[in-house]
Amino acid sequence: MKIRLLVLILVVAIGAVACSRRQPPVIAPAPAPAPPQAAATTPPPPPAPTRVEDALPVPSEPLGEDAIGNRTLDDLNRESPFKPVFFGEDSAELDDGGRSVVVENAGLLKKNSTWVVTVEGHCDERGTAEYNLALGERRAVAVKTYLVSLGVAPDRIRTVSYGKEFPFDTGHDEKAWTSNRRAQFVITAK
Repeated sequence: MKIRLLVLILVVAIGAVACSRRQPPVIAPAPAPAPPQAAATTPPPPPAPTRVEDALPVPSEPLGEDAIGNRTLDDLNRESPFKPVFFGEDSAELDDGGRSVVVENAGLLKKNSTWVVTVEGHCDERGTAEYNLALGERRAVAVKTYLVSLGVAPDRIRTVSYGKEFPFDTGHDEKAWTSNRRAQFVITAK
């Protein structure tokens, strides 16, 4: 009996020693996540202007066919003949000044009949992101609707809202807020 007990203790001791010397299992690292697919249909938004003076378009004569053919879209937009349309606080209604600017911009679109534009709706920094995106959309659509009523084909006008994301003026006062409540024209095809 003592021998059996001794053999059993010896077997248990050898098993315990053998188990403690095992190598830990090798676990393969998890594969790296696949990079996100870039959306092929949505171009990145234009870079935000840093100062109002740099961003406001300078009124100019309509560009002739020679000037258009030799310029890239970036060059045309950098020296844009289009004026921005400004709005009142919490408003998407075009006032007399706004309608006058849209009439001028419609004239440019009629003279440059191959251009396609995107009307970008912008807001000041106040309000939630959701509210400002909706308000910016209403502003862009109001400008598009007025352009169409002036005879510009609706398929030449796209709209997008950037809400408060791309301010003309990064200040935090009424002057900055007034500059940022706007609809801006970007030439997207010529």
